[in-house]
Amino acid sequence: MEQIVMPNNQEKSRDIPKRDNVFRMFDRIAKRYDLLNRLLSFRQDVKWRKKLTQLLPNKENLSVLDLATGTGDILLSIADARNNFAEGVGLDMSGEMLKFAVSKTDTAKLSDKIRYIRSDAAYLPIEGNSFDAVTISFGIRNVVDVPQSLLEMYRVLSENGKVLILEFSLPKNRLVRVGYLFYFRYILPFIGGIISGDSYAYSYLNKTVETFPYGEQFCKIMEQAGFSDVQEHRLTFGIATIYEATILTK
Repeated sequence: MEQIVMPNNQEKSRDIPKRDNVFRMFDRIAKRYDLLNRLLSFRQDVKWRKKLTQLLPNKENLSVLDLATGTGDILLSIADARNNFAEGVGLDMSGEMLKFAVSKTDTAKLSDKIRYIRSDAAYLPIEGNSFDAVTISFGIRNVVDVPQSLLEMYRVLSENGKVLILEFSLPKNRLVRVGYLFYFRYILPFIGGIISGDSYAYSYLNKTVETFPYGEQFCKIMEQAGFSDVQEHRLTFGIATIYEATILTK
């Protein structure tokens, strides 16, 4: 396995809050998080999550670990869309987000299939070779130690397991990119701040998106972590990407 090398712009401070402050930020916006996701993405986030569920393994009694699970949208979407889904564990460091995840899971009567753990995505309290798939949506850029988190995903996946990472990216088309960045830098923080009461949380979003590696660069990082057959699925003009990879042998 190669040494995992993050690009220099990921190592810089880039005016991003310290680890504990990030978790507290998500605690503050938890109440309005789902509403803002739908509103600010024009409901594209629903389509992106649906695409992710379609890429999961076609395996009986499918087990899924969802990192940075937030309010549980991914696991609830999987349970709704996949008949082969048997078990899901959602992990997040924000206690307030997990409260909403538990409430939504109880309402959906899925508590027998889905449970939640408050823990760090870089240090998983999970035994090795435990899951058929690991997912993370819009969370990998918030992880303090990305290489360590990828290694942990590799460790907990069973042989022939699959990792699916849904994350924002930058469009290749120059005109689309200009419009996208204008929206992210100015409109999104304004609207997000009004509704959530925390404008910094949504200015933080564009800072991390603009500096986090994407496309071929992130595929290379996944390969360095040991994943095979790494593919990228660009969504909605490239403003988001699903990275898909497998473990062939361990």
